[in-house]
Amino acid sequence: MKKRFAVVLLIFIFTSVQAQKNKFNLLIGTYTQSCDSKGIYVYDFNSKTGDFSFKNATEKVINPSYLAVSKDNNFVYSVNEFGAESTVSSFSYNSSSGKLDLINKQSSKGADPCYIINDDKNVIVANYSGGNISVFGKNSDGSLTKAKQVIQHYGKGINKQRQEGPHVHMVHFSPDKKFVLSNDLGNDKVYSYAYNPIAEHNVLELKDSISVRSGSGPRHLTFSKNGKFVYLLQELDGALTVFSYSNGTLTKIDETTILAKDFKGTFSSADIHISPDGKFLYASNRGEANNITIFKILKNGKLLLKGQSNTLGKGPRNFVIDPTGNFLLVAHQYTNDIVIFKRNKKTGSLTDTGKKIPLCSPVCLVFTKN
Repeated sequence: MKKRFAVVLLIFIFTSVQAQKNKFNLLIGTYTQSCDSKGIYVYDFNSKTGDFSFKNATEKVINPSYLAVSKDNNFVYSVNEFGAESTVSSFSYNSSSGKLDLINKQSSKGADPCYIINDDKNVIVANYSGGNISVFGKNSDGSLTKAKQVIQHYGKGINKQRQEGPHVHMVHFSPDKKFVLSNDLGNDKVYSYAYNPIAEHNVLELKDSISVRSGSGPRHLTFSKNGKFVYLLQELDGALTVFSYSNGTLTKIDETTILAKDFKGTFSSADIHISPDGKFLYASNRGEANNITIFKILKNGKLLLKGQSNTLGKGPRNFVIDPTGNFLLVAHQYTNDIVIFKRNKKTGSLTDTGKKIPLCSPVCLVFTKN
């Protein structure tokens, strides 16, 4: 009897541990003025089944359109995209309850922040309309200092509607954290900044910049899993450029497109991510396209087109692959939902699960530990 009980107990413990391995928190940033949104939402997500359940939400947080989580999982940092009055917020984060409590906020020092990253020392923000980068220090309680550095970009592009001035669209740490790369949609450049986390003022110092095709509008980039390649998605012409990367320097080696050969409609390239195993790259497109293009990553870093999937909604601005690689979730800004796709790890293909999270204007998805 005792042996049987012990076996049952072990099976129960093992099953519980395995179940916990499949559980993640899904943090969702939204726009809060076009429909009824509380700001940041936290859902439980099961990476084995694709099931989800509401866990918690903030109250009255304005347009938290991009989020970043601290390495220790104790804090969440958010932009508050609100024109000239934009701010950056710090929240304490209880991952088991999903509760977020505002600690403090600071002026973003540039209009319409659209991307945010952090490490142990700093929070770095890309201000789209301001055309600049702001760096904030972190205090021990997770709160933000006032901006300790603001870097202004200059220049414009040939697209008079979209490139009338600089528009910083992203900041991204290199894998070794020695550099921060920044895409500027307004002047068709990618900047490389040397990163000194403990500097009092000059945290970022320009090392290099590279121009891409005029009018292409670089939006988002991602690094290959081995850190040797960078993939850059251009919003205005659908180009996807492959660079080799070494010590803060980018060298172009190839270019393709996320547009289908026969596509004639409007489009607006959005987000780009690589699967956890490093084998496949995905890129989303909005406008009348509303799809995700799938590429296999070859050993030489170049890309092989594998197909396209309709995202089953409008405005797939942001998407995320869960840490196990089983599911890909697409946030639709205009149809107000997050569609959950099953991902084939061998082929990279996507299949609709029929599951979706209805939510006002979701535009940022981040997985954290439960």
